[in-house]
Amino acid sequence: MSTPFYVSPQQAMADRAEYARKGIARGRSLVVLQYTDGIVFVGENPSRALHKFSEIYDRIAFAAAGKYNEYENLRIGGVRYADLRGYTYDRGDVTARGLANVYAQTLGTIFSSAGEKPYEVELVVAEVGETPEGDQIYRLPHDGSIVDEHGSVAVGGNAEQISGFLDQRHRDGMTLPEALKLAVQALSRDTNGGEREIPAERLEVAVLDRTRPQQRKFRRVEGRQLSRLLEPDAGAEEPADEPAESADGEE
Repeated sequence: MSTPFYVSPQQAMADRAEYARKGIARGRSLVVLQYTDGIVFVGENPSRALHKFSEIYDRIAFAAAGKYNEYENLRIGGVRYADLRGYTYDRGDVTARGLANVYAQTLGTIFSSAGEKPYEVELVVAEVGETPEGDQIYRLPHDGSIVDEHGSVAVGGNAEQISGFLDQRHRDGMTLPEALKLAVQALSRDTNGGEREIPAERLEVAVLDRTRPQQRKFRRVEGRQLSRLLEPDAGAEEPADEPAESADGEE
């Protein structure tokens, strides 16, 4: 009788973690940065229909890198959780921290389950506050852990290199054009330290804008508005919302 093949729990977890990290690294990077009036999400995404960034609730947005079908399931689950909690209790009871806890439990359960493969996704959940000090950004790796981030965060692709670049250059009080240009500059860096050009048409950009008078603070930035913000001489004041380009992105 043959002896059953044995793999220690530590080795099994290490193998699952390596599998998930490799899957996430194959995707394109995205960055999330604080600026003076809110939080900006920037990623390279040639698709106009499959979004990396989405609104979850009034002041909360979601960003993800990795397998689209997996993080889209998580996004839909997050929207349902937020809607149910806001309806059952109060809209103010829906927070990024609560949502991050729900995602952490889901990802952690899947990661530790021997019956299915781990999700190849890395998430960012962000909430814009009344002031910059009230902003919240949480990064959730594949294993369900929660990392409280400040200032800037990068996930997917060569996130480690991009994070180092942002840590050196991001500062408090940046305007939206400044933060957007820094994000594009960081995403343009390849693994060898060189730079490539990313046209505006290949960028997906969204913001949580605390100055927006509507209850819902999420809006997409695209088209002419995005092109103006990326111009070298873009001023400190961002262009006003354009009806066709600032609609809340609901998939």
